[in-house]
Amino acid sequence: MPASESLRELGQSGIRVPLLTFGGNVFGWTIDQSVSFSILDALLDQKLNFIDTADVYSIWAPGNKGGESETIIGNWLKKTGKRDQVIIATKVGKDMGEGKKGLSAHYIRQAVEDSLHRLQTDYIDLYQSHDDDNETPLEETLSTFDALIKEGKVRAIGASNYEANRLQQALRVSKENHLARYETLQPEYNLYDRQHYETTLEPLVKEHGLGVIGYYSLASGFLSGKYRSPEDVVKSKRGQSVVEHYLNDRGMGILSKLDAIADAHQTTPTQVALAWLIARPGITAPIVSATSVQQVQELADATRLKLIAEDIDALNKASAYC
Repeated sequence: MPASESLRELGQSGIRVPLLTFGGNVFGWTIDQSVSFSILDALLDQKLNFIDTADVYSIWAPGNKGGESETIIGNWLKKTGKRDQVIIATKVGKDMGEGKKGLSAHYIRQAVEDSLHRLQTDYIDLYQSHDDDNETPLEETLSTFDALIKEGKVRAIGASNYEANRLQQALRVSKENHLARYETLQPEYNLYDRQHYETTLEPLVKEHGLGVIGYYSLASGFLSGKYRSPEDVVKSKRGQSVVEHYLNDRGMGILSKLDAIADAHQTTPTQVALAWLIARPGITAPIVSATSVQQVQELADATRLKLIAEDIDALNKASAYC
């Protein structure tokens, strides 16, 4: 990748995005509307204008019913008038309650109108299947997405949480029926959680030229160096799962190498972990979140950090899974 690169194309969609995607699940969950607005302002100031959300965000929080993240983004768009300055990705398919879930033609039609209303816009840049739906024929789902693109309500489509065999089938259905195809994939992928993506999905992604906007880019915060012992579990709601999954010899070896490289570059483990992802072949824009303007600055700095070949090799060896 050229050192001057600052934008990448989402698959073959023609949509170019910055090197990081901002995860909007925090809006209306861990930060309120006022703080969310300041984060969105800061993101645009740093040219990190690709925002990923979903209709279901953040239904799990007490008092929420889903749609909170989209609503806050929509209120910000109305207040600022900056719709043309942001690229918005949202998703459909997860259970919203009251039978609202899946990827049937009828439900997608209902869900896209609901998302457009909450976002206070007349189009979505990237509309993604949040989960695979084995009960709905792929042709029905993709025909509906294709129609939404032709109607101008959606610019491109993507898939989240798809396994390789189903993604392959979806791509074949699109080709055989001359329908819009999934241009992006949203899998779990980070310096620790490498094996599943690299062994099953990465070959398919490269073969078809798909864009990849992976989630859990910092392994639930572990790769930031925030959690280094079982006692650190109290630092966040995700602490317990981090302790159970990442605090082992391999995890600590990865942290040690992140620390060393961060010291050499006078930066942070967070920035090094993200820079490794950005440098991975086939990765378009890893998803990462922030809850303060200061954290947005750290994310922006990560896009400017250029790891040398020795750094990447050392991280690859420390995180090797076989």
